[in-house]
Amino acid sequence: MADGTKDAGSSNQMWGGRFASGPDAIMEEINASIGFDKKLYAQDIRGSIAHATMLAKQGIISGEDKDKIVEGLNTILSEIEAGRFEFSRKLEDIHMNIEARLATLIGPAAGRLHTARSRNDQVALDFRLWVKEELVKTDAALTDLITALLDKAEEHADTVMPGFTHLQTAQPVTFGHHCMAYVEMFGRDRSRVRHAIDHMDECPIGAAALAGTGFKIDRHMTAEALGFRSPTRNSIDTVSDRDFALEFLSVASICAVHLSRFAEEIVIWSTPQFGFIRLSDAFSTGSSIMPQKKNPDAAELVRAKTGRINGSLVALLTIMKGLPLAYSKDMQEDKEQVFDAAENLELAVAAMAGMVRDMTVRVDRMRAAAGSGFSTATDLADWLVREAGLPFRDAHHVTGRAVALAEQKGCDLADLSLEDLKSIHEAITENVFDVLTVDASVASRTSFGGTAPSEVRKQIAWWRGRN
Repeated sequence: MADGTKDAGSSNQMWGGRFASGPDAIMEEINASIGFDKKLYAQDIRGSIAHATMLAKQGIISGEDKDKIVEGLNTILSEIEAGRFEFSRKLEDIHMNIEARLATLIGPAAGRLHTARSRNDQVALDFRLWVKEELVKTDAALTDLITALLDKAEEHADTVMPGFTHLQTAQPVTFGHHCMAYVEMFGRDRSRVRHAIDHMDECPIGAAALAGTGFKIDRHMTAEALGFRSPTRNSIDTVSDRDFALEFLSVASICAVHLSRFAEEIVIWSTPQFGFIRLSDAFSTGSSIMPQKKNPDAAELVRAKTGRINGSLVALLTIMKGLPLAYSKDMQEDKEQVFDAAENLELAVAAMAGMVRDMTVRVDRMRAAAGSGFSTATDLADWLVREAGLPFRDAHHVTGRAVALAEQKGCDLADLSLEDLKSIHEAITENVFDVLTVDASVASRTSFGGTAPSEVRKQIAWWRGRN
């Protein structure tokens, strides 16, 4: 059997370089969150000031102690913002770092700050405040993106382009109408952001560890001071759930998917094969070896960031899925996912707004493509129903024969002669040519929400009033 000295040596080798001091180093490494939760410093100080003010008003601490606490916390805020504050991993998290510094600054009065609260409700407050503030910024960023799209849609309400299904030419639409599709998507994203703010607009502080407190606190006072609608109603739920963070990540993921779809179209449209748009150098890069290339890197990176944001949602769902009530240390892993997703969503939305404003639309290329692939075939079928009285299925069959004839002749439907069309169905008259151009096609789509320029302008005006 090996002796104790040899066992100790083997143990140290097992821990390895970073953890050479043994299990204590590992515990410090896995337990500490100050490396990322220091981002919550402003929220932590704001919450502590509100808590101390309430404690003094309720007579739980003296006014003198409250004044010292508030002065000390404001000093710490200034130190952090000036970059003079020394964060310690041994103090684990932002709460203990601030509390320790407060004790150094004001002495025993600092110990009264933690009366009637726990780190459990404290972190729930800080994190909720941070997420709420981030959602307010997301709301503003999405509003800016929607405005950029409205401007582009208005500029190109008459610009015809091919509409696609299965990435195959389907029917002519206008580029303005296509932009307005994304206005609708990002508008719903913004609605989800606002609903999320409303859902989380309850103040956690005062729930304490999980059971509330016996001190005669005024939770409505702290809720109002911190800008919440009301306090939370169940102390166990308050400290044990992170559905507000999950909702943020869900909203972010859906928005990121919309951004990714638009980014994919920008990538496709900017290829020489499509040539629908040009991105400026501000949102493109060149090739290191091929001087002729201009790569849509900004769009590609927006597309890629969707994976990170969606991954953050899956990660936090998985962290929370099996936790018993109330608080578990697993929940320390909630913040990095949210911080990363928020940072990348903010960047992606800003990049997309920049690309929309910056892109040059090649109207000639869009128009040429709009008439390709027999895109007005549905207009011919509709005309046969409307003017010749054919059942739609029969009209569909007649139109298919016309497309086959045009393919055979190597021309578009509008280039077929009247005799050609009459040979397929005798009811066709020269009036049919009024609907076979792409301009006539888009102009005819006047149903509510349709692609007709008149309808596009109505939708733009509606969104201008709402935005």
